[in-house]
Amino acid sequence: MQNRIHFRLLAMLLVYLILTFVGGSFGRLVLTPVTLLVTFLHELGHALGAILTGGKVIGMEIHHDGSGQTQTQGGRPGFILMGGYLGSAMLGNLLLYIGVHKKTLTQNTLLLLGFVMAFTGIIWFETFETTGLLFGFALLLFFIALKTDFDQDVLLFLGLATVLYIIQDFNVGPSSDLAQYEQVVGFFPANVWKFIWLAIVILLSYWNARRIFRGLKVSSLR
Repeated sequence: MQNRIHFRLLAMLLVYLILTFVGGSFGRLVLTPVTLLVTFLHELGHALGAILTGGKVIGMEIHHDGSGQTQTQGGRPGFILMGGYLGSAMLGNLLLYIGVHKKTLTQNTLLLLGFVMAFTGIIWFETFETTGLLFGFALLLFFIALKTDFDQDVLLFLGLATVLYIIQDFNVGPSSDLAQYEQVVGFFPANVWKFIWLAIVILLSYWNARRIFRGLKVSSLR
């Protein structure tokens, strides 16, 4: 049973690639939830970076076009800036890993993700657009988790598509963070940091993929 996930992952990969590179405007529309999820995870990464380094979050904005902004106070700016791109990649890989290897946790993971979205829309309220998007996404996740049997497939696709989107978007998504990171941290120009961050994300994703497929191979042999 577990080894069938190989084929499901391959099918999801093909669907994502077709929608991204052939689907045009229809593909972008279908992948809107993925875009919004990546934006949310990116901004959540900034927020967690602030909290973990002793700062606080003032507000968070997420827009329907996939843009976002998180206002923080205090904390370590370099860690907060890096938390957006690298943090979202870590969270995306975590979703993918749970989707593959922790089927019993997929329902609770979707519920937790939905709860975090709704909670964020309340405690870090900035605009009604942001809160509406987060609540709408949360309700969709709650429905999938509680009323359907597709929780694992949805989590698999969201995790896989999130990781792929983050790698694909390295040249655009973190551009404003990189510009600020260059000023705060220095050492290298933003264009060099961009490829350093990309390399870290690729290595992280490769390590996660090895764990996933090694685990699937062991499961299939039992």
